[in-house]
Amino acid sequence: MLWLISLNFFITLAAIMPFVKISHWTVRIFDFPRVQFLVLGFSLIIINIFLFDDSLVYIISFITMILATSYQLKKVMRYTRLRKVEVKKLKGETDLPTIKIMVSNVLTPNRSSGKLLNHVNSEKPDVLLCVETDQWWEDQLRVLEEDYPVQIKIPQDNLYGMHLYSKLELKSTDIRFLVEDDIPSIKTKIVLEDGNEVLFYALHPKPPSPTENDTSTNRDAELLVVAKEISQVDEPVIVCGDLNDVAWSKSTELFKKISELLDSRIGRGRFSTFHAQYPFLRWPLDHFFHSSHFMLKDMKVLSSIDSDHFPIVTQLYFSSQAKNVQKEPQANQEDEKEADEKIEEAFEE
Repeated sequence: MLWLISLNFFITLAAIMPFVKISHWTVRIFDFPRVQFLVLGFSLIIINIFLFDDSLVYIISFITMILATSYQLKKVMRYTRLRKVEVKKLKGETDLPTIKIMVSNVLTPNRSSGKLLNHVNSEKPDVLLCVETDQWWEDQLRVLEEDYPVQIKIPQDNLYGMHLYSKLELKSTDIRFLVEDDIPSIKTKIVLEDGNEVLFYALHPKPPSPTENDTSTNRDAELLVVAKEISQVDEPVIVCGDLNDVAWSKSTELFKKISELLDSRIGRGRFSTFHAQYPFLRWPLDHFFHSSHFMLKDMKVLSSIDSDHFPIVTQLYFSSQAKNVQKEPQANQEDEKEADEKIEEAFEE
């Protein structure tokens, strides 16, 4: 029974680790596979029922594993239809202005640009954000420039290039390197067809991993610097990109509280975009967050372009009345203090 007791305690450990305030990747990796640990936990419950043992150590392991699995279920449940939606969806015809955005992490060495272009031609987004783009990808995407007359191009060979293509006017564009000198982000204003302006951020921070950054410090700081900026404005805001973090992590939840932005996935589904090649190891890494000025029209994950990420598309309605029917997340003093500490830690390194 030692193997079963060990598995029970491992599932318990997997639920505890996200609470540990250590930014090293060996700890933060447990933020990601909550769904996978949930499935394993349910499987173990069934196995335990059939192989039940009356030893004290076994009983403790079984009970703690059940509690851990229940907690994982609670975290994941927010991203199912069993919970109330955070962003309202408008149904039927309306004259409200919309904005449709596609985000795609293309995977730098991927050469299936035609599959991405087919999605663009089919979906016809107003704004296309591509990340992990180098000069080769810029050359392949040049065919879009007639339909997307406004472009922001940041080709890089370090897996952190970024290209933005827009049918809509962009104003006050700023290419920034917020935390790391080789990790760009974009801040701009998108002018909607009715003249309203939307503050827009495109982000792609480095993840905590053995091949990237050893810790999540810089990733968290970049997200929170942007969140702090957003908290000081009262205008429409959209933040999107491959944030290299999952929707249910404490760091993403802190970002939402500080920025007071909404997540259309809550109450609808996970909309997992990574890893495209491994269905069992899949979670939501590509995100759209927006202010309460917007309501949802549609959101979907597209088919593979041979990258390790699926493209994702969101279409939003802009409405001055949306703020009256949607509740924004709120930060307390403890949240603000934690955000300040995380930002300070990154700039001390």
